[in-house]
Order: sequence, then structure tokens, then C-alpha cells
Amino acid sequence: MDKLIVVSGMGSYPRLLIEGAKRAGVRQVDCLAVRGSTARATWKAADRVHWITLGGIAEGIRWCGREGYEGAFLAGQINPLSLFRAAFDREVRAWLAELKVKNAHSIFGKLAEKFAAVGVPILPASCYMDEAIPGAGELTRRGLTAAEQSDAVHAEHVVRDIGQHDVGQTVMVKSGMVLAVEAFEGTNAAIRRGGRLGGKGAIVYKAARVGHDMRFDIPVVGLKTLKVMRRAGATALVFQAGRLVMLDKAAVVDYANTHDMALVGVDSGLPAAPLRP
Repeated sequence: MDKLIVVSGMGSYPRLLIEGAKRAGVRQVDCLAVRGSTARATWKAADRVHWITLGGIAEGIRWCGREGYEGAFLAGQINPLSLFRAAFDREVRAWLAELKVKNAHSIFGKLAEKFAAVGVPILPASCYMDEAIPGAGELTRRGLTAAEQSDAVHAEHVVRDIGQHDVGQTVMVKSGMVLAVEAFEGTNAAIRRGGRLGGKGAIVYKAARVGHDMRFDIPVVGLKTLKVMRRAGATALVFQAGRLVMLDKAAVVDYANTHDMALVGVDSGLPAAPLRP
């Protein structure tokens, strides 16, 4: 592919995707930047930038179609509250009204449908993120303690069950007790909530559901997540090998080692996220 565009939310993920695509030889990688969300470093890394508001995403999609992109990526965070507060135009409000259930899969799925209608397919957001998707095994100097391992086994069953209902991707467990299940508030807020209940020694388990659409909403953690975990008293992060993006991986591993936290990827038996379109 020669001409791609990254629809960019907050954080470093969109920038890393742009840089990864360029390293892989994609001739032109542009950015559809959201005002108030897209970081300067992201749009500076792109070959071209086109600005939109979150509420005006419909016109942004049509612009991508007119520009003839071969594919697009949805990457980076969007504040969940923006779905209630953004000044969406009439067209976008109509799209949202069509959705009887509103969650990441239904909302991003609707966007993917609209991009496809203008001839721009949404590609897996894991593509070109080779260095940021860890495999199975321990990333840190220490692995899981016996207690953490026991909690991880329990958490794996819980997170698979909630995944069937598109509730969230994260659970926090301590001594066999579920302290928090991620809902619409996001991973970090769920960890903070669990920390207020459980204190030191909890584990965080993050996973994509069975049949997860890897075009969007892939599980993501970064240094901010590790810092939130530490303040909440969590001592280990367990995730599905090949199915999670770890932003600024070296810094995350270093921070975990410094604070005696474990980072462990487990083989879920599910397909790994694709690394190329």
C-alpha cells in the first residue's frame, strides 16, 4: 500500500503507527487530526494533516474518500465523555441514533461502515506496530507470585465473560475477589476504582474478547497505566500475548522493574493481531 491515513485520537499510539508504517516502506502516511485530541508530535510525523472536529467526522470521512486513500487506521484515545458532550452534526447524531447498543465495537463499527462506503477500508490498528506488541512470557525481571498467578487465572475467566457483552477489557482481582470491571470509564479509571477497594497486591488483567475486531479498540497500555497501577497498589499486569499494544515498551518495562511489578504475556489460544494489512 502506498497511501494511508491515520485517524488520530489522543496519546502516542497514532504517532507510533505513522512511524511504523513509514519504516515498513509506505510511501505516504497522512493524519486526519481531531482538534483538541491529536498531539502535535503525531501530526508533525505525518506527511500531510487534515483537521476536523470530533462532531464533524462525517465530512472528514468524505474528505478521505475524495483523496483516494487505500486504507485508514483508527488509533488513539477519544474521551468517552465526548460522546455525550461533543457538538455532533445532524448526520453523526443520526448514525448514533441507529445504534441500539453503544459500545466501542458498535460505534467504531459504524465508522468503519461509513469509511468503506467512500472506498476507504479501515485496516487493523495493530498493523506496523511490530515492536509494541509483546508475545508470551515475562517482560520483567520477576514473574508472577503464586498468589498473583491464582488471581490471573480467575481474572482470565472473568474478562472472557465480560468480553461477550462488550462491557470492557480490564479486570482487577485480589485474593480471588474482583475489585473492578472496566466499563465505559476506561482502563485507568477502573484501576483507580479497584485500588480504592483493594489496596496493595491486586493484579490487572487486560484482554481482547473472543472474535475481537482488530481494526479498532485493541487493548492498549502505556506508562500512564503502570503509574496508575502503582498508585492503586496493583503489583502485576497480565495480558494476552500478541493481542495488546504496549506503548513506549522499554520505558514501561523499566518502570515496572524499578517498582517490582510484573508484566506477563499469556498464550490465550486466540489469533494474534495482524502486523500488516
